[in-house]
Amino acid sequence: MKYAAYLATALVAATAAFAQAPATVDRQAATEKDYRATLSRVGIQQIRPGAVDAAGQAPPERTGTPLPPLLIDAAGRPVDSRGAWERRRRELTAQLDSEIYGSVPATAPGIRWQLVHQEYRRIGGVPAVTRRFVGRAASFGLDSPYFAIELSIDMPEAGRGRLPVILEIGDAEAAAGPGGAGREAVLRRGWGFAVLIAPTVQPDDGAGLRQGVIGFSAQGRARGNGDWGTLRAWAWGASRAYDLFLLDPRIDRRRVAVEGSARYGKTALLALATDERFSLGFAGSSGPGGAAPLRREIGERIGNLAAANTYHWFAPNFLRYAGPRQPSELPVDAHSLIALVAPRALFIGAGSFSEDGWTDPRGAWDAARAASPVWRLYGQEGLAGEAYPAINEARDSGRIAFRQHDGGRSNDRNWPAFLSFAARIWELDPAR
Repeated sequence: MKYAAYLATALVAATAAFAQAPATVDRQAATEKDYRATLSRVGIQQIRPGAVDAAGQAPPERTGTPLPPLLIDAAGRPVDSRGAWERRRRELTAQLDSEIYGSVPATAPGIRWQLVHQEYRRIGGVPAVTRRFVGRAASFGLDSPYFAIELSIDMPEAGRGRLPVILEIGDAEAAAGPGGAGREAVLRRGWGFAVLIAPTVQPDDGAGLRQGVIGFSAQGRARGNGDWGTLRAWAWGASRAYDLFLLDPRIDRRRVAVEGSARYGKTALLALATDERFSLGFAGSSGPGGAAPLRREIGERIGNLAAANTYHWFAPNFLRYAGPRQPSELPVDAHSLIALVAPRALFIGAGSFSEDGWTDPRGAWDAARAASPVWRLYGQEGLAGEAYPAINEARDSGRIAFRQHDGGRSNDRNWPAFLSFAARIWELDPAR
């Protein structure tokens, strides 16, 4: 058993190292080749250029075209009940899959998880047990040459009963570190903290589309125009982590949150929207493609997201909205994705516009406001208040919370507000 655990750990470490490795000339060439082939398949020669930088701009209140209506269905009928919303939800899910994130194929594998390492340590002064798992396609053995998903779980030693867990979507550094602001604060509350190493699910470049779960599921075929991109694959990985949580008697399955920042903030929101088992999410600095509208065109734009370094995050169909189609032609946008969370809870975070303007915090506020009527169908409040909150003010009395901290792109300064919000949503002791 010790040798098997050592072997599994070595395999996972090698996979993670490969997924995190800097781009080589060969990988850059493979990415460029796939990018050009993808553009050709969707019928465009090149995309419109994106923005260069948002630094120094004044934070605009509103810009771009109006968001598509949420509470009118495809037949033009008003959506005024929970039943009507559930039908509308299916329409929006299909459009988000087809036009932005891509669909998970039927060939996506089941995952078999195995514990490969366990150790006891102190994290932020809290005695904790850390367990590391490797997940592989269920139809293959542990020594399979295919992708290996890596997940770590930290749980307080002294915890009693079933405990809430925050699942962070991040990279190898997030899992291997001694503990960040989030992990330490979570453990001090007596909750668990898990990290899914996203690049072990799917490498973060175009060359990786023939690897990871996307490559495994495609069985050598190129992506179809509506097939999943890397963000959807990472969100799928978060759901496979939840599958493991269901087998752990220490984890409270009703109180599992998913969290991430920047590209992983986009992923956290997508995972929450597409897997109703998560009761709560924390999307930090997720920007366009996450909580901020794509058609607003502030900071990061579709031209940036459809470029060669990030196009793989999305379905090939999405590239069309960077040319010849316009962002205003998208039938769905960030408010549609946020609305899929209802009636569950979401915390949206960002830095100040001067330091985090690329992610358009004001746009995320507007999208959350636009999605809030869906919560009212369930007799709840979405995002509270009409006026845009001040920096460091947590607007968190509804089921959607929003806080813009004074700093750059990081969730660190928003963790205390998020954990207070989580305690209220989960009906736990707020003083912990």
